[in-house]
Amino acid sequence: MPVHWTISHPSRLVMAVTKGCVSVSDIEKYFAGVTADGAMAYAKIFEITHTPEALSDENLSVLGQRVVFYAQHGQVGPLAIVAASDASYEKASVFAAAAKVSRPLMIFRELHDARRWIETHKDATAA
Repeated sequence: MPVHWTISHPSRLVMAVTKGCVSVSDIEKYFAGVTADGAMAYAKIFEITHTPEALSDENLSVLGQRVVFYAQHGQVGPLAIVAASDASYEKASVFAAAAKVSRPLMIFRELHDARRWIETHKDATAA
């Protein structure tokens, strides 16, 4: 599976990593899985460094609009995107621009920086 994720209900945190060829369908499966497990409002760390060319800017915009849809029908949690390479950082920026919803979102080059930031923002979504 190109998108691997784990959900910690006690920590209210979703950790996801992409590897290999990733399609819009793969990301939609991630959205569906997180929603089905009741974790859409949780904080998320999404690491995309190893798949910078996986999705076109158009597809990233479509996925960003999907997040807007989710936000209209419930809360979406803060998101830290880890994009260590220049190419993955550019892709993360395209997604972030399309996923304009009321939630904290930051792009990081290092996982430890993303973890530190998400810890300061995840309590804002605690139920």
